[in-house]
This record gives sequence, C-alpha cells and structure tokens, in this order.
Amino acid sequence: MGERSERASRSRLTAAFPRDRAALITYLMAGYPDRAMSLESLHAAARAGSDVIELGVPYGDPLADGPVIAEAAAIAREQGGGFGLAESISLAAEFIAGTRGADGEEPPPIVLMTYLNPLMRFGLQRAAEAMREAGVAGIIVPDMPPEAARPWLAVSGDIDTVFLAAPTSTDERMAVVAGASAGFVYCVSTTGTTGERDTLATGISALVERVRAHTSLPVAVGFGVSTPEQVAEVARVADGVIVGSAIVKRQGDPAAVEEMVRSLAAAAGRT
Repeated sequence: MGERSERASRSRLTAAFPRDRAALITYLMAGYPDRAMSLESLHAAARAGSDVIELGVPYGDPLADGPVIAEAAAIAREQGGGFGLAESISLAAEFIAGTRGADGEEPPPIVLMTYLNPLMRFGLQRAAEAMREAGVAGIIVPDMPPEAARPWLAVSGDIDTVFLAAPTSTDERMAVVAGASAGFVYCVSTTGTTGERDTLATGISALVERVRAHTSLPVAVGFGVSTPEQVAEVARVADGVIVGSAIVKRQGDPAAVEEMVRSLAAAAGRT
C-alpha cells in the first residue's frame, strides 16, 4: 500500500482531481473530423475547463463505444493514410507542447483510450516510449483486464493505466480492478456501450461507494453522462465525471466544443 500511495502522490492524473469539487474529464476522438479540427477541439476543451482529457484512438472494432464515437472513429480512420495509435500519440504531443504556457503552466493531462489489438501491433515497449516522449499521462484499454495487463505494466513505467469497474462487478472483482489501477478508477455507470442517455442509471452513488471501499484513488464515472444537469448529479457523489459522445458530436465546430465543455465544467463546480 505504501508503494501505491507514493505512486499516487506522483501521478499527474491523481493530482488533476481537485479537492473541492469533481473533476471534469472530457473525451475527444483523435483525427475527427480531421487532424486539424481535432487539435483545435483539444485546445477548446482545455480553455473551457477540462481537468483531464481522454483522447480516443480510432479503431475498427470499438466494443465499448456507442454509435457516435464509433462513427467518429470510422471517419478518422479514413483520413489520409489512416488515423491510428501512432497518429494519436503525435496529436497528443503537439497539443501538449502547444498548450504548455511560458510560465510553466501544464495542460490538462492526456489519457489515451485505445484497445489491446492496436497497442500490441504497435509494440508495447515502443508504445510506452512514444507516449512517455509525447507527455501522455495515462491510458485506458477497455478490453485489457488486469490479468492480461502484466506485459504492458512491465514497460509502462509512470504512464498510469486506468481500469474499469462495472456495475456487474463483484466486490472481489472491484478489489482487483482498483488494486491494478493508477491515476483514478473508471466507474462505468451502466452496462452496454458509451452514448447519450435521457436519464442516468440508478444506483450510481452506491456503485461509487463500492469502488471506494477498495481504493484511495479518485473514482470517476462515465458512460451515459451527457448534459450539465447529469454532470451536476454525478459530481455530487463521485470524484470525477466523464463526458464523451455529447462532445464528440460537436467536434466539427471547436467553438461549440468550447461552449459545451464550459457548461459542463460549471456544472461540475468549476468557477
């Protein structure tokens, strides 16, 4: 526990969670609708108050993603020679370098969201080195459970690997997920894929408390959170709120992304 506490104290992701309010984690799709526009949207999300940015890597079989994000990934993959993991890391590097202020102010930490197949095809060691050089703070791999993550964790070093806790997880499973996670624990609010929903799933507060029983890391809730009202509701019980599809829908217009993220940040308690 001491080693993990020391690691958490050094984590850029953990440090990005404010003590007095919930963190806003915004998801954008790399390369959608093209590289230049996705870079503009990253800057817009940062200006508007994102505490952490989750950058989706386009992939052809996105099992955790709903129709909005899956379609955005398909369009991004058609750009030029195809937008994938290498291009997403390059985009993250350009964003991080272009956002860092002259006074040393750091941009919101970037967490890549990818899948195991592209990570392995790229090469685990090579991917870790590229992410580290780019300044990427963390990674989420929905189809990589803790039991399959040892090869990645052996080379990832200080890149935080965030695992997902589902509503269907047993307490024993939550203990495994929480114990393997670094940076924060991603709490999936509902079964199924990502996407906007009219109402939040019931039992989110109880689910967050179940995860907290196994970790001192921040617990962030995602899947189905899309409006300022829903963000405010989740922010009352969780350490962070993740919004994706509602933002990706606006990526063709960075001004609309900025307006949306600003309203979400206000709902999360940012002044």
